[in-house]
Amino acid sequence: MTLPAHAEIVVIGGGIIGCSTAYHLARDHKADVVLLEQGKLTSGSTWHAAGLVGQLRSSASITRLLKYSVDLYKGLEAETGLATGWKMTGCLRLATNADRWIEYKRLATTAKSFGMDMQLLSPAEVKAMWPLLETGDLVGASWLPTDGQASPSDITQSLAKGARMHGARLFEDIRVTGFDMKNGRITAVKTNRGDIACDKVVNCAGQWARQVGALAGINVPLQPVKHQYIVTERIDGLATDAPTIRDPDRRIYFKEEVGGLVMGGYEPNPQAWSTDLPGGDVPDDWQFRLFDDDYDHFEQHMNQAITRVPALETVGIKQMINGPESFTPDGNFILGVAPECANMFVGAGFNAFGIAAGGGAGWVLAQWVVDGEAPLDLWVVDVRRFSDLHRDRQWVHDRTLEAYGKHYTIGFPHEEYVTVRPRIVSPLYKRLQKHRAVFGCKLGWERPNWFAPESVEPKDIYSMGRQNWFAPVGDEHRHVREHVGIFDQSSFAKYEMTGADALKALDWICANDVAKPVGRLTYTQLLNTRGGIEADLTVARLGEDRFYVVTGTGFRTHDFSWIGDHVGNELDVTLTDVTEDFGTLSLMGPRARDVLAAVTDADVSNTAFPFGHVREISIAGHTVRALRVTYVGELGWELHVPIAATGEIFDALMAAGEEYSIRPVGYRALESLRLEKGYRAWGSDITPNDTPQEAGLGWSVKLRKNTDFLGRRALEETGGAALKKRFAGFTVDDCEIVLLGRETILRNSEPVGYLTSGGYGYTVGKNIGYGYVRNADGVSDGFLTCGDYELVVAMQRTPAKIHLKPLYDPAGERIRA
Repeated sequence: MTLPAHAEIVVIGGGIIGCSTAYHLARDHKADVVLLEQGKLTSGSTWHAAGLVGQLRSSASITRLLKYSVDLYKGLEAETGLATGWKMTGCLRLATNADRWIEYKRLATTAKSFGMDMQLLSPAEVKAMWPLLETGDLVGASWLPTDGQASPSDITQSLAKGARMHGARLFEDIRVTGFDMKNGRITAVKTNRGDIACDKVVNCAGQWARQVGALAGINVPLQPVKHQYIVTERIDGLATDAPTIRDPDRRIYFKEEVGGLVMGGYEPNPQAWSTDLPGGDVPDDWQFRLFDDDYDHFEQHMNQAITRVPALETVGIKQMINGPESFTPDGNFILGVAPECANMFVGAGFNAFGIAAGGGAGWVLAQWVVDGEAPLDLWVVDVRRFSDLHRDRQWVHDRTLEAYGKHYTIGFPHEEYVTVRPRIVSPLYKRLQKHRAVFGCKLGWERPNWFAPESVEPKDIYSMGRQNWFAPVGDEHRHVREHVGIFDQSSFAKYEMTGADALKALDWICANDVAKPVGRLTYTQLLNTRGGIEADLTVARLGEDRFYVVTGTGFRTHDFSWIGDHVGNELDVTLTDVTEDFGTLSLMGPRARDVLAAVTDADVSNTAFPFGHVREISIAGHTVRALRVTYVGELGWELHVPIAATGEIFDALMAAGEEYSIRPVGYRALESLRLEKGYRAWGSDITPNDTPQEAGLGWSVKLRKNTDFLGRRALEETGGAALKKRFAGFTVDDCEIVLLGRETILRNSEPVGYLTSGGYGYTVGKNIGYGYVRNADGVSDGFLTCGDYELVVAMQRTPAKIHLKPLYDPAGERIRA
């Protein structure tokens, strides 16, 4: 077949992700699609995948995506005539200790929150379902009956046939060699068989996705890792419909295959595949190939497997599969539009669950390509969660191996990665170490999570209950409420927008009114075309055509890209990332004004410097941008200081604040303080799935102003209808309960939603959670307040009280003091 001269969309890669994306583009959108595969379909890593299909993840959207995969695989053969090998065997996850059992109780609660029936079984019930298992060490198991297994190659070929049936054109033995670019966009795909002009490109090149992306100047942070499993001879007594087994405490998994078992695992000492090619590139000709068997490395899994299934000691091994799989630094796959190139989309890095995700990933990625925005909240897999840090190949290598090693470890709350740290530190790092800071890491930045008293070791000790930092964080929390604390928030992402059309640009993308006088601040959301919240941030007007934008650390790439993508090319606007130009010291608490007044000649009285304003003031001889804003619910300022002067200004504040008992405070206290005040956190409480009205943030949307803005039409179209979900707060009196998020909300014993975030409020002395209450017929104030509420926490029901106003200072008097 001859390559066409032009295609609307070119998909690169003929594995399960590429074929699924092409299938959905053709079937759902009737798009003009060409798929290019450098070898044969499935020849990269799809053909040797183990084929386990699980559905439950901690994200509701990703769980929905995986459930879609299962539904697609069930019916695909009827459409295409090609079998997929799908078997709904169910999946047993084994627990051998108390912490794992609590984790499973929480997972079962999450499953029910997401509409899935995960059950908890006794060891005897497990033995009855899987007689060949040794169950003497089990505490129990979780059972999800709708999980299963499939044939990766068969599914991919069925998707490929379906794509062709709907008009897509698939070409094998075509290698992409580069791109023609103009103004940061791809205009043509260059191949070894000629060029194809195109409008959009979808990079589904699997373990080659990083190399393909690099041809267009984009970064796809992947690391191929060697993954091994064996296929055994037939085992007497093994049922053909035996459930798949995940035994994470032994780091192994099993599935039935032709009367025998497939068995593999995730070892704590994984082996990266680093080639001798520049940058460790994967060879172009690595097709239908495997590494040599490595039984020495696999022995750790074999020993554990024989202990769990003693019949394996005498059964023969048909084959060992030792092949590369693409893994990412955080264990989540990669979807979305590349921040460096507006018309290259990525679907890659599936961390050995590409078969489970393939159907759903292709579905949402196709929609994303056509619409230009994600169809639902996909933040946890968005390529824009990464930063320039992830261009460092060694960093990606080391962190990815740690993530691989955690694949089957217990997911303790608040657990931090430990490799390749510290990487990015604020100027206060050593000073805060002297204050016994215990650091966490966000997008490479070291940030103080809490400060250990002399009697407490300065390190996190993880558990499923209250952790060792609970009491010290409570002390920090109370200190901010009663005295004054200083937070190092230098990792905040910061941008400046300048130009004659800066106000016009921001007026279009911001849901709130930013057309305020110079010296004013605005809290605003950025909305998508559905009215969902794509970002929330603070905009400070420094001049008539100069604005300072502050957002969360982890959202640096995402928010910068969103703003840049939605500013018209015809506008006179310059957007600059100035994150490393400024340190940020947040001075918070009832004595904050006393401390600030002691270090500046500026008038910081409430009359001269009211809430919601920005001023340039001088501290220790340096010009400081002081923003009177808060995320803790107290009087305070964010002080944005020249980065080189951060230490000097911190010292001045600490010296002046000594008589007011000033102390440094960490991010875990910040979290508890914001929970009491009811401030929403983007990515959990507010997402692209939620509108401002549903989130209780309608007050921050300029619908009363005759100004168009992105998302306005969607809000107006639904403005007259009753909201079907509404954000609310909940408290639980039992202090032994630990709320984390995803706990089920019961109203009059019926499930109506789940928590989006949770924690403890030390001032109110209660557990606090937030979430959306749902009702298809509408959620009114009366509906919310007339019910009796409970939360399901680790499968246990506990009474809860609903709150529609902030628990702390609901009138906002303290922040305006």
